[in-house]
Amino acid sequence: MAPPTEHPHVVVHAPALDGSRRVTLGEEPLGVATHADDVAEILRLADLYVTDVAESDLVEWQGGGPDDWPGLSEHHEA
Repeated sequence: MAPPTEHPHVVVHAPALDGSRRVTLGEEPLGVATHADDVAEILRLADLYVTDVAESDLVEWQGGGPDDWPGLSEHHEA
């Protein structure tokens, strides 16, 4: 039986006071996101192409899901 394949462990951390969220890969900081689209771009820049960050098993959302950006909703309204 083959050993389990190691998958990257990406964490989108709980929102900071300004609503932004740190994104890490293991212990390595990848960037700071202000929207789920930012998370996708941060992962793309790290050569991790995730088509749907909200549904991916590779991404762990802490302190709220991909729609939780407190204090930043005005920033992204059309």
